[in-house]
This record gives sequence, C-alpha cells and structure tokens, in this order.
Amino acid sequence: MRLFVGKGGAGTSTVAAATAVGAASPQHPVLLVSLDQAPSLADVFGLERAPGVVRPVADGLEVLEIDSLALLEQRFGALAALFAAAGSGHEHPEGFALPAPEEITGVPGVQEVLALHEIARLTADDHRRTIVVDCPSAAAAFGTLAAPRMAADYVERIWPQHSRIEAATGPDLRLGLVVALFDRVLDRIGEIRDLLADRTCTSVTLVGTADRVGAAELRRLRSWTALSGLRLDSVIVNGLVPDFGAGTGAAADWLDAQRSAQRAVLDEIVSAVGDVPVLECEQQAAEPVGLASLGELAQALYRDDRNLRGAPAGDTSPVRVQHESGTGVDSVYTMRMHLPLADPATLTLGRVDDDLIVGADGIRRRVRLASGLRRCTVSGAEFDGGDLLVRFVPDPAVWPQ
Repeated sequence: MRLFVGKGGAGTSTVAAATAVGAASPQHPVLLVSLDQAPSLADVFGLERAPGVVRPVADGLEVLEIDSLALLEQRFGALAALFAAAGSGHEHPEGFALPAPEEITGVPGVQEVLALHEIARLTADDHRRTIVVDCPSAAAAFGTLAAPRMAADYVERIWPQHSRIEAATGPDLRLGLVVALFDRVLDRIGEIRDLLADRTCTSVTLVGTADRVGAAELRRLRSWTALSGLRLDSVIVNGLVPDFGAGTGAAADWLDAQRSAQRAVLDEIVSAVGDVPVLECEQQAAEPVGLASLGELAQALYRDDRNLRGAPAGDTSPVRVQHESGTGVDSVYTMRMHLPLADPATLTLGRVDDDLIVGADGIRRRVRLASGLRRCTVSGAEFDGGDLLVRFVPDPAVWPQ
C-alpha cells in the first residue's frame, strides 16, 4: 500500500492517479483510493462522481472514492440492529441504548478509522493488488493515519480487557453483547494499526513544490512520517518549470529566473532528505486529465520503474533498543528512534505508565517501551544525526537484584 501525502495544492491527487495508471496492468492490478472528504479523483479521470463505488477505468486499474459518512451510517446501523434484536424481550431494556449513527458523526476519528478499515478489507481481498491511496491534505492525513493507534490506546485505557471479561461473564446478556461488539471493533482497529505499522508492505510518498514554503512543509512532513513510524519511500517535487533552452525577451528571462529559484530549492530538498529518492515532476502545458495524459505524466515522472512500484523496504525497525554500558542497576540502555529533520527546539518527552510520549514539530506519538525499559527512568535525550537517542537507567526500586 502506498500512501500519497502532500500539502493542499501540491498536486497530490494528480500524482497519485498518474502513479496508479503507470503501475497498473492485468498482471499487477492497482486500486486507487481517495480518503479525502472532498475527493477529486473523479475529476482527474474525467468521470462523474460515484462515491463508495469501485469502478474499473482500465485493464488492471480500479478507482474508489470512499464515502466515510455513508460507511459510518451503514456499519453502525447494522450493529444497532443486531444490538436491538439481541435485547428484544429483555426485562431491563432501558439499561442500554446505542445512539443513532447521525449522533456520532462528529466524534473524532470514527469516520477515519472506518475508511482505513475499508482499505484494509480491500487489501485482504486480493493480496496481488497494490493499493494507491490519495490522502487528504497533510495535517488531516496524519490525523487520519494516527486515528487507529490513538483509538486502540485510549479505548483500552477507558475500558481495559480485564474489565470487559468481567462484564461479559456477568448475568446481563445485553452487556455481554456490548463487550462482544466492543472487542470486534478493537479487532478491526488492530488490523488497520498492524497494516500501517508493517513497513514491508506500507509506505508513504510525499508530494511538495519547489518553493520555500513547500520545502519547509516537506521537511515537516518528513519528520511527521518518521515520528508516526511510517516508511518513506520517495519524495516527489511537483510543478517544476521545464528547461526551454536559451531564449530572449522578458518571458524567457522570467522563466529562467523561476527555474533557477526552483532548482536552488530542489537542491536543498535533495540534500535534506538524503537517503530517500527525490523525483522531479515538471509542470505540464495542459492539465493532466484522463488516462492518456496521466499515463504520459507517469512516463515522464518515473524514468526508473523501481520508483514507480515503490522503493523496497530497508531498515524495518524504526525503534531500536541497545545495552550501552554497565551492569545491574548501573546499566545504561539506549532507545534509538529514526527522527530526521525534526526541529530540536520542538522536541518533548513524557512518560505515561509503560509508554514514552514523543512530540516534535507539532505532533505526538505514544511509543510502547520494551519490557526492560519499563523498569527504567529516562536519564537524557539527544539527537544523533537523523536519530533521536533516549538513554535509560534502571530504577533501583523495581529493578531485579
């Protein structure tokens, strides 16, 4: 699964569509999915809107614009009907009541989790198929991608498993059904979380522009991607002015100045992302709409077929724990997290039970500590190249003697 993320107006939908067109074939089927609440894939292909419908647009290529609101009403309505049927004739029906689907529409993360689960379901239906995901604008995209992990963590804290087991084994059958439905939801959330965390099959492609604002946004998105534990396989810089060769006149001078400014920013982006491929996408004379023009854009963008199908997974362990020195209570352990380009001034660290809360560049992530580190305290943190290095020392009160 390849997730395409970029700031609004960077051309993310067009680039994602071109990638899907270029990669699709009967032997390598591709499903292009939009997670945006205001999708534009139909416009890119010159089609009429048909939310929620998987539509074939070429051999080996299908397009789907997910209607998360309709999914919410459909799935929750089915659960409500099952809940009501199971409780019919119960002598205390007033004890439980599920809200109508419309009442939970505004609950943060609900629609996002359902949309991601739909993608996970489609991925499981055909393991040969590549899923190309056109994500919403950057901040919304990372909020959506963080929703399954956040929902699972907080739901487990609000109603932990031991409490659910106690409720399920009690005398009230309706409460037992609530627990069963609750666990079913948690299982679905876990499937999404595991799919996103699997760096061997899920990756992110960032899309930006060659201007100062675009470069700053790409640096921030690079940091967010790493902090989220997602694998970045490439960066696409869109809207580059083509090289028209030597020319004279005001128009030629203006184009040369534009191109020179863009090339300077592009060089900075290439230097900043370092080990990640940076692909150049030149501005087209006509807006790429339809299969033919999207195919031409894919050919111009992906001169190396390896980039078209996504870079292979490299290091699959974004968080690594090592013993640094000492023995027993005098030991020092390190937790190394890949966190390139984060602004050190924005770094925050906190400890909540067995989790380390890491914040940088405006977002936070809960990192479950390895079992040994849960009996330690944080002694310091620093940046080591593109890694965040956190040191731990044993807590004598709980460390085994």
